[in-house]
Amino acid sequence: MARERRGVVAKLSASAGLPPGRCALVCALLVLAGAPAVAQTIEQEGDRIPGLPETSIAVNFPPEFRDPGGVRAALAGRGVTYAINYIGDVLGNPVGGFEQGTRYIGRLDLELSVDLEKAIGWKGLTFFTNAYQIHGESITAENLGVLMPASFIEAMPSTRLFELYLQQSLLDDHLTFRFGQISADSEFAISEATAALLNGTWGWPSILGINLPDGGPSYPLAAPGARVAFNPNDNLGFLVGVFSDDPAGNCPDGELPQECNPDGLLFPFTKPLLLYEAYVKYNQGEGELVGTLKLGAWRDFGNHVPANVGNNGLPIGLVGVPDLPADKNYGYYAIWDQMIYRVPGKGDPRGITLFGTYIWAPPEGNLIQHYFEAGAAINGLLDARPADIFSVGFAYTGVSSQVIDYYKDAGFPVIPSFEGLFEASYTAEIMKGFYLQPDFQYFWNPGGNSGDPEDPTIRIPNAAVFGLRTTINY
Repeated sequence: MARERRGVVAKLSASAGLPPGRCALVCALLVLAGAPAVAQTIEQEGDRIPGLPETSIAVNFPPEFRDPGGVRAALAGRGVTYAINYIGDVLGNPVGGFEQGTRYIGRLDLELSVDLEKAIGWKGLTFFTNAYQIHGESITAENLGVLMPASFIEAMPSTRLFELYLQQSLLDDHLTFRFGQISADSEFAISEATAALLNGTWGWPSILGINLPDGGPSYPLAAPGARVAFNPNDNLGFLVGVFSDDPAGNCPDGELPQECNPDGLLFPFTKPLLLYEAYVKYNQGEGELVGTLKLGAWRDFGNHVPANVGNNGLPIGLVGVPDLPADKNYGYYAIWDQMIYRVPGKGDPRGITLFGTYIWAPPEGNLIQHYFEAGAAINGLLDARPADIFSVGFAYTGVSSQVIDYYKDAGFPVIPSFEGLFEASYTAEIMKGFYLQPDFQYFWNPGGNSGDPEDPTIRIPNAAVFGLRTTINY
């Protein structure tokens, strides 16, 4: 799943029993009081329970409370597993943006997976679905107006289906087919080293989220489609996906995509969107400095006029050339993750990894032409904190030269150029399945240097965002 792709830091369940805002505050006090050191003494006892994820907070419970009634183990024996996760973000911008303030947004994620070989005897076939309950306010839409959303869980408040698909594995899992309502951002154009960062652009780059209709097949709107993955060996892989290019289904002008498809049950198929990716992994042996290189491309066969909608279906201030369709909606990308230091004698890939991405799209009919990101992830350097991650990243979203020329020729008082982002984030494992994450982001030229909504003759000031995320996996 998409971020969810964010591994152990991506999800949180509200089962802590506190209102989300209080949970973030209490967790911060626990860290200051030394709770991480105490949590390290809590170890799982006994055999692992079937169906219970290793990152579930339940592994910290006494054996009799890890799986009350044995329901989880009984279901797992029949091929059925589930997860309940919650993320809660408190984000505030004391300076910059078009408004200052603090916002809370939360997302409950319910996931169900069925191994149909265990359930009905169909070898290699699995079923997966998940749904979200999203609540709270988006600081990106309400305060910042940025192209790269401050949190990857930001979306309009709703209860919605996300993914719903069947997957068939063949040739000892070297070949897999996936079909149903699926998301592209769970597999395509992802740098794994960015997993612990909060901003939405690290998981679905802004150039894709802005140039594709209604943000493309990505959170919070998956789309009907199919994907083929071929891995001839452990170090080489190929992905090809075809998706409906418009997950909101020909949304009328003036309406946001999530308003047109409010519960994820529309299942529209308009024009095809093709994504291709090839990757090679190297230095994969024990103790080696692992690396991954990915090359990819996309081609949208639709013909749409770009709307002022960004990643996660949120509104942005950047507008395209009126009535000029994106008939050249394609692009190319390259992604490189490279470990430069590895903690000696450890089986897990703990150490320092650098990452970099470059993506290009033609200026004709597109809002964004260039995208670049780079940074580092420092994972578990200290034996006392093996699961903690410190990440820093810089991202650049460059406005299309055609859009810049249009703004100049039309006499706009503020001319767009680019938006820059710096983010630094620390993920602390309080205990298995429970994470606390302070975060800082700074935005240059919010909205790509857009005009203020109240007074378009002045640009939106650069913004600083301070945040705290709590995450529980169950």
